[in-house]
Amino acid sequence: MLARQCSFGRVSLRTSSILSRSGILNNFFSLTSVRTSSNKVVSISPASSSWVERMPLRLRPYMYLTRIDKPIGTLLLFYPCTWSITMAAYSLHTPVTTPLLYTVLFGTGALVMRGAGCTINDMWDQRLDRAVERTRERPLARDDITQRQALIFLAGQLGIGLGVLLQLNWYSILLGASSLSVVTIYPLMKRITHWPQAVLGLAFNWGAMLGWSAVAGAVDWHVCLPLYAGGVCWTLVYDSIYAHQDKKDDVTAGIRSTALLFGTQSRLILSGLSASSMSLITLAGYLNDQTASFYLGVSLAAAQLARVLVRTNFDERESCWRGFVGCGWSGFWVWAGALGDYACGLL
Repeated sequence: MLARQCSFGRVSLRTSSILSRSGILNNFFSLTSVRTSSNKVVSISPASSSWVERMPLRLRPYMYLTRIDKPIGTLLLFYPCTWSITMAAYSLHTPVTTPLLYTVLFGTGALVMRGAGCTINDMWDQRLDRAVERTRERPLARDDITQRQALIFLAGQLGIGLGVLLQLNWYSILLGASSLSVVTIYPLMKRITHWPQAVLGLAFNWGAMLGWSAVAGAVDWHVCLPLYAGGVCWTLVYDSIYAHQDKKDDVTAGIRSTALLFGTQSRLILSGLSASSMSLITLAGYLNDQTASFYLGVSLAAAQLARVLVRTNFDERESCWRGFVGCGWSGFWVWAGALGDYACGLL
């Protein structure tokens, strides 16, 4: 945190590197910045139990920028892809190698593009993040890296994402590229609408269409549209819970969210959105002729969302974070159900 950083004199980079490797000052570094002989401040990442702290010092800001130490965001982007891939493979009776290949490709793409989305978000919100307690330790907010460095890094992320996308058919390439506009404008939505979570849902569930087109060569809209809509409702649930962490800061900063819009009615409204999400995903399964395993998975997903909504205290930040992470399991159970149907179809 910048507010709690201190300097301990003119220490050369070479000396600080030796001391850091020796472990003597690791704990002290976690709350300090290093001032070099050229009087330039080099920020040190805050103390953390994250495995990122074991990485080289120069890499840490970029790793924290992508939130790679918090994989839940990647999983939330990945799961709609897996639903679609597995349901398409089940419908088309493809060999195991087909869903396996695309699951690996989309998993790589989800990791990279989630990181790119975080980079874009933090580039838009650098000044805002400094004013919010939960986000002021982000690399750009702390000036650990510059906007120019973040832009170059973003170009590399998008290049890798493009490389993954180019492994797909042309229909899927065009469909995937069309999602970038939604990803880019999402950080602006919190300034102009109370529904930025809905815009995030449009972006994060693109895989519900893209996964199917990768396997089949085109989207089966009558299955994928309810699957996509169900995913958007699911995103509204988990990201509204996430937004409750910052609602007090958001009021001060003039930021809008569904957490503020729903207010004291959040539990009731999110329960309705959860029911809508599971109903739409069930409809997609019905239209795809899914069987018992799929519906069992959706039932477990619905139970998990109900459990989260009952247990979450919307006025407690830690409880909201646990609820947000817990919503990820509902996405896993939908995938598990689809996998069960696909596996039974192979027998």
